Amino acid sequence: MTKDDILNHIAAILEETFEIDPAKVKPEAKLYDDLEIDSIDAVDLIVQLKPLVGRRLDPEAFKSVRTVADVVDALYGMLDNPTPA
Repeated sequence: MTKDDILNHIAAILEETFEIDPAKVKPEAKLYDDLEIDSIDAVDLIVQLKPLVGRRLDPEAFKSVRTVADVVDALYGMLDNPTPA
């Protein structure tokens, strides 16, 4: 899975769940400022992203995310570096 695939998946979730225009979901978009995603929405988003990596997501990986690119990079890193179940 490429970073573009992940970005497209995130855009689809944001459109379906939060009615955010996919055109606004760009790598540089700030989750809180640009997309108006608060901490509760962020938890919801992470729950929906779990099937993408096929395992529990590490909350530590998401503590420093501020932009869509940060989320893409965190997920991509989990795909590249799978941990034993």
